Amino acid sequence: MRWINWLKAGLILAAGLIVYFPALHGDFLWDDPQYVTANPLLRDPAGLAKAWFAPGSVMEFYPLQETVLWLQWRAFGAEPFGYHLVNVLLHVLGALLLWRFLTQLGLRHGWFGGLLFVIHPANVESVAWISELKNTLSLPPFLVAMTALVRFYDADRSRDYALALAAFTLALLVKISMAPFPFVILLYAWWRNGRITPRDGRIAAPFLLVAVTLSMVTVFAYLRFGALHPDHPLVPQIGGPLARLALAGLTTSFYFAHIFCPWPLLPMYAAWNVNPPSWIDILPWIAWLAVLAWLWTRRATFGRHVLLGLGFFLLMIAPFCGFATQSYMYFTWVMDHFLYIAMIGPIGLVVASVDAFLRRDSVLRHAIVSFAAALVVFVLGGQSRAFAAQWRDGETLWTYTVNHAPSIWLPHYNLGNAYRRDGRLDDAIAQYRESIGLHPDFDWSHDNLGIALAQDPDTLPDAIVEYRAAIRLRPGFAEAHNNLANALARTGHAEDAIPEYQAALAAQPGMITARFNLALAYLDLGRKAKAADELHAIIRQQPDFTAAHVMLQATK
Repeated sequence: MRWINWLKAGLILAAGLIVYFPALHGDFLWDDPQYVTANPLLRDPAGLAKAWFAPGSVMEFYPLQETVLWLQWRAFGAEPFGYHLVNVLLHVLGALLLWRFLTQLGLRHGWFGGLLFVIHPANVESVAWISELKNTLSLPPFLVAMTALVRFYDADRSRDYALALAAFTLALLVKISMAPFPFVILLYAWWRNGRITPRDGRIAAPFLLVAVTLSMVTVFAYLRFGALHPDHPLVPQIGGPLARLALAGLTTSFYFAHIFCPWPLLPMYAAWNVNPPSWIDILPWIAWLAVLAWLWTRRATFGRHVLLGLGFFLLMIAPFCGFATQSYMYFTWVMDHFLYIAMIGPIGLVVASVDAFLRRDSVLRHAIVSFAAALVVFVLGGQSRAFAAQWRDGETLWTYTVNHAPSIWLPHYNLGNAYRRDGRLDDAIAQYRESIGLHPDFDWSHDNLGIALAQDPDTLPDAIVEYRAAIRLRPGFAEAHNNLANALARTGHAEDAIPEYQAALAAQPGMITARFNLALAYLDLGRKAKAADELHAIIRQQPDFTAAHVMLQATK
């Protein structure tokens, strides 16, 4: 009955809004400014063209995401509420489409799968964090692609195949992590027919071509933008093949267990030491292989269905298992938002289990399932709502993280930034020092500690020490060179400051603040001609820089 479906859809919407209401009024967090408030493409008249046709203009080649952000910036500006609301509504849409997809697969209780997805605690990071728009925006077209492909196998209509390929391409233009989908197609074909035929290969081939092409463009954009490279000294050395294999087994097992036992909930988790790996680190692979082998022997019955759900999970989580070094590994091995797509497989298995249990229609079985489902929804929904409340602002989120995982260095650094923005300099200094104690090689920790110390003239010499430490770690660190030069100038060493300003400009020629400070240093030393040259360069770069025009008069 149609009204029941509308009621079920309304319940999914209500559950999403109730769970994420605490995050709707949250602030921009972590790297949200990189995507929104400090994203130059959102203000550039040619921003959309650059997003689509100039890979490397932003860190990732996700032009559809940039397009949505561009539209949101014009609608919401620097007010975060609208961005949060869009994320929540997209998440709800994804849950509704998951319900439709599971139903298309023949699962009678697909609605429960959509409800589980919308309230699952591991999804809070994807929904409450504005930066993860790429997750919530990519899931709807991805689910449309999967549903259309199932319809294509059912009815062999070319329009379903075309829709699947087009929707998959759109999903990749938001986030490249759906790239393993061609192998999911082959897995589905095996599940459906018991074998993979050459026709199945031909069906999957265009999807593979699109995935490989856009993956190459994304890698090119990533490297051209100059983002943290996997060979950067900040990225820990995982070790040889055996260590990578151990890490992959541990991360895969963590993610799978986190679906069924999502506790604790953190924006990042402490990294395991796998270099060198111990025999215990290899145990997860032994367990996985044993389970998969046993299921294979049962493939004529329930094993086939379980292999479909587990296979989907393993394929979609594979890019985040540690086989390939990625930039986020400089602070953690695992993060919840990587589960967003992969958890669809295990959720499907839960729904299939409910279907199987209720195949024998009895009042008792329905009562057991209803009670268990209500309890699960209540517990998971409450846990998600509580975690969503932690994403209100930087101080709340990072205080929570530091309290629950004090051995991770990055939360201390981020909490230090939050304290410094609030003017709590002593607290900020303490957190920066804690971060440096846990991870001495992070250049930004030293630089920001220097900024906090420089606010007090008595600790200005200590700030200089920290700036120099940051520069030793990264000689081309423009901000640290500029900050060091400012500190030297404040202590009366303008002559020593000039080479530091020049080093900042050599590393970042468009850094107007460093050029203006250099002009001030020249003026302080009486070198008016040199100061005028720098001020003219600033005016050519930014004609409306009023302070440069005013200062130029002092050079005459």
